Amino acid sequence: MVKHIVTFKFKGTAEERQDVARRFMEALIQLPDEIEELISMEVGINENPAESWDLVLTATAASLDDVAKYSAHPAHMAAVKIIAPYKEERACVDYTA
Repeated sequence: MVKHIVTFKFKGTAEERQDVARRFMEALIQLPDEIEELISMEVGINENPAESWDLVLTATAASLDDVAKYSAHPAHMAAVKIIAPYKEERACVDYTA
């Protein structure tokens, strides 16, 4: 099993960043129902004002190939469009659990 962990930092005011994080989260949590390669998806919006990263997701898939299929899936690509104008930074770690 592969854990796919991604963190995002968004541009904009605090309110804009919270809004885009909320909209992105709502789209992401629907993905396991739409993408068969996803076993699970957990998404959290940062609540700590002392930190600068806005959102984290942890997805679980059977293999790195399944992570790649999820990443290329049209439903995932539609979710990514939500953050495209706001994405400042992205960091990712994939590991076998």
